[in-house]
Amino acid sequence: MDLKGYVSISGQGGLYKIISQAKNGLIVESLVDKKRIPAYANQKVLALEDISVFCVDGDKPLKDVFTKMFEKTKGEPTLDSKTDPEVLAAYILEILPTFDRPRVYNSDLKKLFSWFNLLLQAGALVPSTEEAKEEDKKEVVAKSEKKATAAKAKTIEKAAKPVKQAPKMPKSTGVRKTG
Repeated sequence: MDLKGYVSISGQGGLYKIISQAKNGLIVESLVDKKRIPAYANQKVLALEDISVFCVDGDKPLKDVFTKMFEKTKGEPTLDSKTDPEVLAAYILEILPTFDRPRVYNSDLKKLFSWFNLLLQAGALVPSTEEAKEEDKKEVVAKSEKKATAAKAKTIEKAAKPVKQAPKMPKSTGVRKTG
């Protein structure tokens, strides 16, 4: 699950995906209606990968919280963000037993559930396993090793071929015939 490239813009509802960088800010696309808008440098833009949830034993990255929510719901939408905040807090406590309730505002809980459902609907919450990454790395290494072996074989083959010598030219006397 990768939250890279997804942002929240203060003062504007919903989540956005970064499309490009402009001279004075970013070009972002809404996950709700797919409209592209500029996010200027003077606006507060928060990257989702930098957000974490307060816990008693330390902060948990939003990625980890969303992964646990995804596993609990089995890829289905979770509670609506308009649900009672105490019900939302109880749900989070099931997922994160060390969740620090006094430090998290009700508005933050609502955002958390709203963002999860938006990202799920946009297809951005596909969990990535470490095993899949390891297999991809091994495959890339194997391909590069195969290319290196093929390149070595070509080099050896070229070195083994006899070099053709240029045909001998008659020696010049240094005198030119004119006609």
